[in-house]
Amino acid sequence: MISFPKHVLAVYEAIEASGFNFSTDSRKITPGCVFLALRGENFDGNDFAAQALEKGASLVVVDDAMRFSSSVNTLLVDDVLSALQNVATYHRMKMDVPVLCLTGSNGKTTTKELIRAVLSRKYNVCATAGNLNNHIGVPLTLLSMRPEHDFAVVEMGASHPREIAVLSAIARPDYGVITNFGRAHLEGFGGVEGVIKTKSELYDFLRENGGVAFVNADDDIQMERSEGLERYLFSSQGHSADVHITMETSLPVVTGSFGGRDFSTHLSGKYNFTNACAAIAVGTYFGVAPDLIAAALESYVPDNNRSQWMEKNGSIVMLDAYNANPTSMSLSVENFAQADTHGLSKVAVLGDMFELGNYALEEHGKIARMAAELPFATVYLIGENFHKIPSPASNVRVFRSFDEFAAVFSPQAPAAYLVKGSRGMAMERTLDLI
Repeated sequence: MISFPKHVLAVYEAIEASGFNFSTDSRKITPGCVFLALRGENFDGNDFAAQALEKGASLVVVDDAMRFSSSVNTLLVDDVLSALQNVATYHRMKMDVPVLCLTGSNGKTTTKELIRAVLSRKYNVCATAGNLNNHIGVPLTLLSMRPEHDFAVVEMGASHPREIAVLSAIARPDYGVITNFGRAHLEGFGGVEGVIKTKSELYDFLRENGGVAFVNADDDIQMERSEGLERYLFSSQGHSADVHITMETSLPVVTGSFGGRDFSTHLSGKYNFTNACAAIAVGTYFGVAPDLIAAALESYVPDNNRSQWMEKNGSIVMLDAYNANPTSMSLSVENFAQADTHGLSKVAVLGDMFELGNYALEEHGKIARMAAELPFATVYLIGENFHKIPSPASNVRVFRSFDEFAAVFSPQAPAAYLVKGSRGMAMERTLDLI
């Protein structure tokens, strides 16, 4: 049993009394709300506490002892972020509903949305909004749980060691999914082994607390890392498993079958088939009927620049520009190279991948060489990292910045475009040029 400090209970009681009307953003204060004065690299919420009270906040939670002391409408704590996280854990335990957490290098948000869609066919589900999956987003998701919810699905992200362990301790999951282990955030993790170790912290928590993991039996690393805990296995390659799923197509969209039931999706690529498999396994475990699982998978339409097929001025575009790392980039490029684009020439517009540290040049070089060997009419590589790589072929053009690319990019005929890059590259701007 976890015990909580008095100030945590005081914050929770205030938030509960406000009807869970609270904010970490002083610009969004409403009368009667509780303001949590979080600090960040470029801001200090304590600076806005007085303003929050002027706007009608019933309580401000602060941690600057040099400026504040506890009073009727001010609560001084040692650390506001820690208080928020503890309040979220307290609320999660008070709600006492099953919590499924998921993490992984790629496909977290898509898999989360698929699982939410499947479980929602039978249960009232609370789930992470968008990709609010960090040390602040996870507590906010937990605090959005209400008594009417039957289930919570919580996405967890990480870019440094021990972060999944911390988030697991906050969310205290009963169930878990790791989508995959890939070459992401290598700068923070120090290499792929750091990625595997950190993501596996979810398995560690489940093992220590009697939880259940949904594991891809076709992934040798997942099988090894999940040993010693209760597992529910899924497979599409004939391995021993609780659920067997068959892929019919991966292009232009993923289709397949399980338990005698066909399903189709609006997703593209083998990697998204694996994401769908995880959702099928979760739904099967929790008793969602196969027909309802299939309907849920078909109902999910990707958005927010994630694996979106679209048409623009006679061209077709695969917009996959929400984010990128070496694993997701290579999968997207390979997937698109195999796609039937109905006679249109294939063009790749690829932006830099961030947070790779000392691995940056090596990983960008691999992508450049791979793209050059695939059947693309033209490959555009954009960003400081790609610019440091010599062009490996005559059809590969390299630009230091998006502005340099935009200044010369002038499509003369319809084509099929793959657009991908890290979030900071904002590669969706390419749509304005097509």
